[in-house]
Amino acid sequence: MGAIKLDDISTKAPGNLEKDKVKQQNLELAEELNELQNLLYAESKHSVLVIIQGMDASGKDGAIRKVFGNLNPQGVRVESYKAPTARELSHDFLWRIHRDTPAKGMIQVFNRSQYEDVLITRVHKMIDDETAVKRMKAINDFENLLKEHNNTSILKFYLHISKEEQAKRLQERLDDKTKQWKYNEADFTEAKLWKLYMKAYEDCFHTCNKIPWTIVPSDNNWYKEHIIATTLRDTLKSLKMRYPGLKKE
Repeated sequence: MGAIKLDDISTKAPGNLEKDKVKQQNLELAEELNELQNLLYAESKHSVLVIIQGMDASGKDGAIRKVFGNLNPQGVRVESYKAPTARELSHDFLWRIHRDTPAKGMIQVFNRSQYEDVLITRVHKMIDDETAVKRMKAINDFENLLKEHNNTSILKFYLHISKEEQAKRLQERLDDKTKQWKYNEADFTEAKLWKLYMKAYEDCFHTCNKIPWTIVPSDNNWYKEHIIATTLRDTLKSLKMRYPGLKKE
């Protein structure tokens, strides 16, 4: 795969798509995913790890709610990663991640992930480039471990929004009473570091690509949800799962 340049990738849905038709397809995908997730849980031979990364206001929370909200909560877990605690910092950087990986039969969603430790830490000079490269190698080994030794399918999504759309959404957190609870002054500070984040992300895409990334145009929420749901559906179908039938006594 060639180097990914985010400036060369549109953040909008293709112009030939009809919003209402895609939203109807999303409803149909939700029903299909519900059945496939039930099958995954019943067979209990595979697991799925969904990693969702993106800039502030790229719609990570909304995507998780829309795509996974109607699935059986017994078979889906969501973990959000914020600044590490003192206890977490006393361990290696993957310690808090590994303890949340999915058991067989489960779908685990990471809202942010191990990649934060080579993104925000790099942008803010908490680690140097040499350490970042070592960490990305460790991430590759970690993901391969899950894939090879726990039958874990890993889906990595980057929610790709434009700088203009981010600014609009951050402003809504100031103006809209139903969204003010999301307001964080630090988000506006981080937005000023856009170019540094884009470079750090592109380095991740290049170095940690043994399990490929899906760059999701995310200015249109309905299209973002469609891409994630379709990719998850196709992955689950590819596992060729079967219900186990009656248990032997």
